[in-house]
Amino acid sequence: MSQTDITAPTGRIERPGYRYYVLAVLTLVYMLNFLDRQIIGILAAPLKAEFGLSDSQFGLLGGLAFALLYTTLAIPIAWLADRFSRVWIMTAALTLWSGFTALCGVVGGFGQLFLCRMGVGIGEAGGVAPSYSLISDYFPKAQRARALAVYAFGIPFGTAAGTLVGGLVAATYGWRAAFITVGLLGLLVAPILRLTVRDPQRGGMDRAAPVADAAPVAFVPEPAPSFGAVLKLLLPKPSFWLLALGAASASVCGYGVAAWMPSFFMRSFGLTLADTAWYYSGIALVGGLTGIWFGGQLADRLGRKSKGGYPLVPAIAFLISVPCFLLAMNAQSIVSFLLPETSNNSWQALTLAFLIFLIPTGLNLTWLGPLTASVQHLVPPTMRTTASALFLLINNLLGIAVGIFYFGWMSDLLRPAFGEESLRWSIYTGMGFYLLASALLIGASRTLTRDWVD
Repeated sequence: MSQTDITAPTGRIERPGYRYYVLAVLTLVYMLNFLDRQIIGILAAPLKAEFGLSDSQFGLLGGLAFALLYTTLAIPIAWLADRFSRVWIMTAALTLWSGFTALCGVVGGFGQLFLCRMGVGIGEAGGVAPSYSLISDYFPKAQRARALAVYAFGIPFGTAAGTLVGGLVAATYGWRAAFITVGLLGLLVAPILRLTVRDPQRGGMDRAAPVADAAPVAFVPEPAPSFGAVLKLLLPKPSFWLLALGAASASVCGYGVAAWMPSFFMRSFGLTLADTAWYYSGIALVGGLTGIWFGGQLADRLGRKSKGGYPLVPAIAFLISVPCFLLAMNAQSIVSFLLPETSNNSWQALTLAFLIFLIPTGLNLTWLGPLTASVQHLVPPTMRTTASALFLLINNLLGIAVGIFYFGWMSDLLRPAFGEESLRWSIYTGMGFYLLASALLIGASRTLTRDWVD
């Protein structure tokens, strides 16, 4: 990436290395965001056993309980972040969601756990949109998709860490210890965020690069526009709706599959809780990192030729993901067909499934860098946090609240016909959301150039 310096609101020149440090800290916070968000997936079996929950009820814990306030509060918090310190807001958010995650470990029933998960959602509402805005003010336009893709590494890191740490701690000390452990970790990181990360100029990297050896120029930021002004500019743009609904459709399947895949491995592949923790964390980490970086790199390359390349990358990726998911989920049948003489082919099936699952796990995360970068360019710099929050509102309200509940509800609905394999068939039905996402993003590739703001 470029070594161009950036000027802070105080007029001081930030060294290039500090820019990468900030990106690393924000990525760590995002990892904790997903760790606390996704840990409940690996804890499905012990939680259902403890409280006697159906798949639908567990889907509410993972989806609606978290997403209800997470999505709605993100808008007013983003409005504040466009006017006040983004770092202070993120520090308070990290402290809040980590504290509620720890409290999940001391609950006495479904209702209390539901309320604590709502608290996690309240905290995490202030974690993502301000980060998008900060990164856009630290990195120039040509590098933002890659920088946001690096930030999005927090998703596979967090998902893998939540699965591995949560599963291993729960298998050894119980599910309560797992919640408390990851919650306390976030409380330790909050002071580091507050004391070492500074707010850069809003829109500073959208201006011409400073002349070498030139004296720092005092910068007076433009006043943040009203929420109504953001809506007036953003909502009439078809690209916003196509990007947001396309990402949301993908997230219905993405969040849903991520939350229920540990249960699928235990039910259909016969893995233990600890085995699932190692197995799925490896898939989430390797596949996720590869897919996110590939998406950011490819989108930045295509974006130089045409802005429509940004949404086109994930659109193609989703089309490839569907058959890969279906093949991976049926690895046992494939191995039995190819090796009929082998009486015990479980390890071959697990190996084949692992390798194939890496492909769609990576492909279904390629949208993060390209689409978040695209949303940043639908509005001027002073509107970016609010625009990001509106995008996330649609994406998460549908993706988290609907996605995680959908797979649990469909599993209960199909149980009379398919028994313990009902979750497998539930996931099959969800693949249609990837096809819808692809169609919407192909549409966005045709309108984005017209709606782009330089």
